Amino acid sequence: MTTSFSRRTALAAGFTLALAAGPALAQGQVLRIGVTPGPHAEILEKVKPLAAQKGLDLKITEFSDYVVPNQALDAGELEANSFQHEPYLDNQVKDRGYKIIKVGLTVNFPIGIYSSKYKSWAEIPDGATIAIPNDPTNGGRVLLLLQDKGVIKLKDGVGFKPTVADITANPKKFKIIELEAAQTPRSLADVAAAAINTNYAVDAKIDPASAILREDAKGPYVNLIAVRAADKDKPWVKTLVEVYHSPEVKSFIAERYKGAVLAGW
Repeated sequence: MTTSFSRRTALAAGFTLALAAGPALAQGQVLRIGVTPGPHAEILEKVKPLAAQKGLDLKITEFSDYVVPNQALDAGELEANSFQHEPYLDNQVKDRGYKIIKVGLTVNFPIGIYSSKYKSWAEIPDGATIAIPNDPTNGGRVLLLLQDKGVIKLKDGVGFKPTVADITANPKKFKIIELEAAQTPRSLADVAAAAINTNYAVDAKIDPASAILREDAKGPYVNLIAVRAADKDKPWVKTLVEVYHSPEVKSFIAERYKGAVLAGW
């Protein structure tokens, strides 16, 4: 079974009581892995029995935002996490000093913009409100998508993390607001459209195929398994990645998500 924690609950508990129930890793059995809800959690549940055959007992904990899983991993309350792409991890390492590294690729979630009020992007009126994630990499990812589709223009040289302040042209005068990524599905009732990461769309029972704008599947946003740098050469790391990359898991992803989530290895 997957355990679930909100950011507030996890922080308030200091993680220790919530996550320390399993046997120590030194016994060679238990790996505590942090994920976000939706496909990341579902795929790890598929990985779990395959990992057990290799002697790994996965204890999966869901977190409701993108901040806490890296905090918990860096603090030693998890052995690994599986929820983020490399630009996001790089930003977290730079800003927070985490000693966390990528050890294997997982899946790609082409980000989409959704609306409960309009059936196509062309229908959205001038001056409408568009919600995007408030973290630098995913928010920037959406701004790059909007530029790619001709909706806005950004300053030259902004890289993968442009901000709203980098918009140089917004012909339809859209009001772009920033929300926590996990809250964007709930915002659909209040905004014209919202950019929603696929894992949160799936968790909210939103069909990824219903996106009115969607980024191309190619790019730097394949998600990954992260561990502490000190653990990178431990045998369980290689085993965990090999099990995740098994044909059984790849087939599960293709059949379960039908192109909304893509195997990235």
